[in-house]
Amino acid sequence: MMRFKGMAAAIGLIAAGLLAGPAAAFDIGIVAFQMSSETHARVANAAKAAAEARGWKVTLLNSAGAMPEHAAQIENLIQAKVGAIIIAMGKPVETDGQLAEAKKAGIPVITVASGGSQQTLFDVQANEYQVGAQQALYLLGQLGYQGNLIAERFEGNVATRIRGRVLDAVLAENQAVKVVGTHSMARTASWRDDVRSGMEALLLKNQGKVDGIWASFDGQAFVIDDLLSQQGAKRGKPVLVSADGGPEAFRRIADQDSLLMATVAVPFEDMGRFAIDAVERIVVKKEPKDAVVKGPYHFVDAVLVDESNVAQYLKP
Repeated sequence: MMRFKGMAAAIGLIAAGLLAGPAAAFDIGIVAFQMSSETHARVANAAKAAAEARGWKVTLLNSAGAMPEHAAQIENLIQAKVGAIIIAMGKPVETDGQLAEAKKAGIPVITVASGGSQQTLFDVQANEYQVGAQQALYLLGQLGYQGNLIAERFEGNVATRIRGRVLDAVLAENQAVKVVGTHSMARTASWRDDVRSGMEALLLKNQGKVDGIWASFDGQAFVIDDLLSQQGAKRGKPVLVSADGGPEAFRRIADQDSLLMATVAVPFEDMGRFAIDAVERIVVKKEPKDAVVKGPYHFVDAVLVDESNVAQYLKP
């Protein structure tokens, strides 16, 4: 009888261990700064799917582009005592207090395309200096390193801001290319209307003089592409180039009726999945952080996609 009780107790302990295993008990919070942005949603949804595939409980939050809401959501996850937090396209400087609070509470935070912070484990991102260089040099190459261009910028995001600064550096070394107009997109719910009206004004002012258009991200390029098509413009006149990548960008690049000629594709889904892999290794399995990522950044490769290679990115 004693032997039977011992076996029963052992079986009970094994069962309890399985039920209390790290994967089954682990809670994770994911915060996307603005899910209406395709890139934010791609990161957040990929991270959510990867976490759920591990059997984790996931809380996915959308800050809807509002800083007070963004800060409050991080605070709420801290109060909920989640095991880790993933932040897609966050604002580490503006939320330094909340991130410091998470660190003090022992809740690891990994950011994606947000920039580094002393309060977080690391940031997963493309090397945006490289993205900006590929984007700018492709555009200038299509122009033969001479001509007029207009730029659609966005200063409210670290990635698009860096791309713009790299464009400026490239232009400084190529004086035969002149910037005849620039519009900076406002961070508003109606940003598409802002891009359209700003670009309409620039095109009208420089009618017949624009050889190239640089857009800081694909969403802007889609608005510009549609506007140019409505005005009767043809592919390559002007040359339109952007960055981010994704199904809609690839579709347009392959479409001869579209003016979008190239994008620098950033693997946002891979970035979200890597963040979850890192949580599993560092937080759940207790591997040293340096065994997973050395330093404050984990860089992923971005690829320039144009007519020559877009076929491999199109889904059948």
